[in-house]
Amino acid sequence: TLETQTDYRDGEAQTDPYSPEYIVRSGSVPEILALATLTWGRGLPAGQAEMEIIDRIREKRAWEAALPPMDSPSNVAKRLKMMEDMERKEWAYREEEIDKLQKVQMEVFKRLLQKQEENQNKLDTMRLKKQWQNHQKAKEEKIRKTQHDCALMLRKLIAKRKNWMGKLERRDIIKEYNDFSSQTYAPLSRIGFFPDSHSDYYAARNFYLNTFAGLCELEESVQHSISQIKIKVPKTKSTNTGYIRKSARLEAVLAQVHQ
Repeated sequence: TLETQTDYRDGEAQTDPYSPEYIVRSGSVPEILALATLTWGRGLPAGQAEMEIIDRIREKRAWEAALPPMDSPSNVAKRLKMMEDMERKEWAYREEEIDKLQKVQMEVFKRLLQKQEENQNKLDTMRLKKQWQNHQKAKEEKIRKTQHDCALMLRKLIAKRKNWMGKLERRDIIKEYNDFSSQTYAPLSRIGFFPDSHSDYYAARNFYLNTFAGLCELEESVQHSISQIKIKVPKTKSTNTGYIRKSARLEAVLAQVHQ
């Protein structure tokens, strides 16, 4: 018991005995006990439906009090007739409640079906949109491939037209780079190259290079030894006659290229 003790509780203290919340007198049925099942949020505070239930309970109690005693055959027959009428009334009320409940369920089902249909329509719309985008991509890819094949065939036809005699001519790269009017140096604009566009993009715009004052300032900032250029004449092997052999000139050129 030591583990269950606390500073606010004494295990040896006498607790209060059980006492019910209320006591019902014998022979009496309080009306409030019929509403003992109602709790807060589930029937309380009482609304229109709860008031109808209270009225029906009161009517049933008044009907039970008005039943004739079973002391004679006529009273028994009258009592049975009143009970049959009450039973029919109860069944009619239950059928009405069932109809109301079914209507509410039908409304809920309609809303669920409508929501499900809306979600399905959204999914169908997204699926159709995705398929349409895929078809568009396939169409664009097909058009691009067709244009590429068309350009390739046109280039082949142009090359075939140039060689209409049927002679086999290979591409001469050296000839193309040796000819400054070839496509390597001067490509035509009809094949998609525009050399004059944005020609001034790489032009250098500098204060020190474009103005006389800038040139003077730049000349003053550099060292004097840099402006004095010294050129060393290469020594070449000359013959007794004073002429330079071809092999010596070639060696000099190779040495300069190597440097």
